[in-house]
Amino acid sequence: MAKSSLLKSSIAKKVAMALSGLFLILFLAQHFFINSTSVFSPDTFNEISHFMGNNPVVQFVIQPILIIGVIFHFIMGIVLDLQNKSARPIKYVKNNGAASSSWASRNMIISGAVVLAFMLLHFYDFWIPEMVYKYVEVNPLDETRYFGELQHKFVDPIRTAIYCVSFVLLALHLWHGFNSSFQSVGFNNKYSRSLHKLGYAFAIVVPVGFIFIALFHHFNH
Repeated sequence: MAKSSLLKSSIAKKVAMALSGLFLILFLAQHFFINSTSVFSPDTFNEISHFMGNNPVVQFVIQPILIIGVIFHFIMGIVLDLQNKSARPIKYVKNNGAASSSWASRNMIISGAVVLAFMLLHFYDFWIPEMVYKYVEVNPLDETRYFGELQHKFVDPIRTAIYCVSFVLLALHLWHGFNSSFQSVGFNNKYSRSLHKLGYAFAIVVPVGFIFIALFHHFNH
């Protein structure tokens, strides 16, 4: 009975971890779309950013949920990792993990920690200044300020380099995590193979796209 309860608890944690991961993937896709417009049309980027920055649902409902989701996803990852280690009666000191699993799958906690740190930096860079600008300093609305603020973030080469490295680790995290999430929620049918390919494509295209955006603004400010 105890084993059955433990198994159910473990499955529930994996499903919760997977659902929070899929939620963050949707946010990442939406965020990538918005940022990509800054490369092609500063005006479009300003319009979308102004809407997102002044929509109370986005500011006071979606973004707090996102912050909670990021923290929950990371904490749940640590819990599951510790649970998996404690479930192994024997520690294989000489086990060659690379023989049966990828670096990404063996180091999800490491890449996840870096992603979490980057997300917190992102909120520090963009969300907090936005709150200060509007609600602390109470500045007048300026629908054209967002593109300039974005470019300014990538003037510093060190910050730009950190941004790019973070997205390399995000790619590794997504490479394993995207498909693992669908497996955890029991998605296994004739579309699974195509979904796996989509997951691998997403894990490459989106992080590379973010890196391109950062470098584009760094060299074109």
